[in-house]
Amino acid sequence: MAIRLPSLTSLRAFEAAARLRSFKQAAEELSVTATAISHRIRVLEEYLEHPLFLRKVRAVELTPNGLTLFAAVHSGFETIAVAIEHIKKPRRQSVMLSTTPAFATKWLIPRLALFQEAYSDIDLHIHASNTPVDLNTGTVDLAIRYGPGQYAGEVATLLLEDHFAPVASPTLITMISQDVSQWPLIHFDWHRPLPVDLTWSAWAQATGLKPPDLSTGIRYSEESHAIQATIAGQGVALLSLLLIEEELRLGVLQVVTEPSLKGMAYHVLRSNQYPVSEEVAIVNNWLLQIAHQNTADIRK
Repeated sequence: MAIRLPSLTSLRAFEAAARLRSFKQAAEELSVTATAISHRIRVLEEYLEHPLFLRKVRAVELTPNGLTLFAAVHSGFETIAVAIEHIKKPRRQSVMLSTTPAFATKWLIPRLALFQEAYSDIDLHIHASNTPVDLNTGTVDLAIRYGPGQYAGEVATLLLEDHFAPVASPTLITMISQDVSQWPLIHFDWHRPLPVDLTWSAWAQATGLKPPDLSTGIRYSEESHAIQATIAGQGVALLSLLLIEEELRLGVLQVVTEPSLKGMAYHVLRSNQYPVSEEVAIVNNWLLQIAHQNTADIRK
């Protein structure tokens, strides 16, 4: 059964006049004449068979029935206005970016305020995991991965190159000897085999020194935990200079000695099976821009 209601123009005229307590002001708000407002309200009163206003010389007052109707009409118009605003407002876009916990913690998160300032209309969701995600499922839009740069079924763009060196806290450096075999070592276990060797044994071979055993010491399963342990002075760690660039800049950590080992590189990956949306392209380009600035700052 259809709901029978008075005309919308009459209800709008009534709501404005009741809210402003003036036919004249209601006319100005609705860009019509005061006579038109009076006529529309008279039509509404005839339809309801009840007066809605007490007409006075300089103002109008609502009758009890007018107050009842105003409460309903005003609330209804507010609800309609909110719904229209919601429909008109552009829907926020979101982008899912997957990366390792260490890279997210040490490099990405400190820079996210810059992204939010530049692109406040995009919600960037960070998926931190050491397990590579399948970008062709459509669940994740972009990924930052550490590796050689060859990824089947995905488009890879170079983001940052990496080097590893032995680092320690300044206090520990004053306490350890030059004999590498006597250093308290910190290790972390890679979550998957790498095509390059970034262990203490590889570093020892690069130095030309061959200490008897560099396998002892504290081991961590997460790279960021190894970084925190090194900051705390628990030992010397072979760490990514890229992930600890802030600690090196502040002097919280220092390189103990050369050489450094060339690591692999971080790449931004996207699926080659899905078209790139505008918001995904924005995030992708922002990452490349920030990485370029980061590399330029390091070289200064």
